[in-house]
Amino acid sequence: MNLAALEAVCDGLPDVVFFVKDEETRYLAVNRTLLDRCGVPHKTQLVGKTAAEVFGGTLGESYSAQDRQVIATGRPIAGRLELHLYPAGRRGWCLTWKQPLPGPTGGIVGLVGLSRDLHRADERHPDYDRLALAIEVLNTNYHQPLRLGDLARRAGFSLDRFERRVKQVFGLTPRQLLAKVRIDAASRHLLETTAPIADVALAAGYSDQSAFTRQFKALVGLTPREFRGEITGKRGIGLRSFTSPG
Repeated sequence: MNLAALEAVCDGLPDVVFFVKDEETRYLAVNRTLLDRCGVPHKTQLVGKTAAEVFGGTLGESYSAQDRQVIATGRPIAGRLELHLYPAGRRGWCLTWKQPLPGPTGGIVGLVGLSRDLHRADERHPDYDRLALAIEVLNTNYHQPLRLGDLARRAGFSLDRFERRVKQVFGLTPRQLLAKVRIDAASRHLLETTAPIADVALAAGYSDQSAFTRQFKALVGLTPREFRGEITGKRGIGLRSFTSPG
């Protein structure tokens, strides 16, 4: 694999984080976008380090644990929705791919991965206006029980066609879109209020705190409690009281 050539190509992609890691999950190659997101000027400051060393804390360890799982199992990650938190302070939703790299004798010797920023909805799509009506219901009623079939009918589609059109226009499945909206809301509550985790879960549309915690960690890499402690601790944020929506 010509790492220099891959880096050169991916350096020109401002909305894509690209990396190659060895079997110990250490960076072998990174692109300019990852440097910018981490707030460092030179690739030598990342190469040879693991994500745990670069990002630090519980978050960094969660990224390294994901890498180790891909290498240990040989199972790739394909288009996983994730909220990434970078040392330079940037947060952003991405779709992530990680592919194990086989060695000459068949074992796994590392992985190659990329995370692409979520793009804006395709407003030029002929079905955008119809879908936007349903998505507005999702955006304003995410804290209530929502049925995808009801949203599909709101847009005038069958459920199957609704799911296909949402993926085409928004780049996510309806379930991913709902999860993103709810986790965004939960993140705001966690960062801006002193609400108990159970209240945050309820306000974000989860009736089960355990289910909320599992999905939050799957998408963010931290539990809600870890997220609140790590992010507010770094920023020195003062939290206000919280009133759950009626």
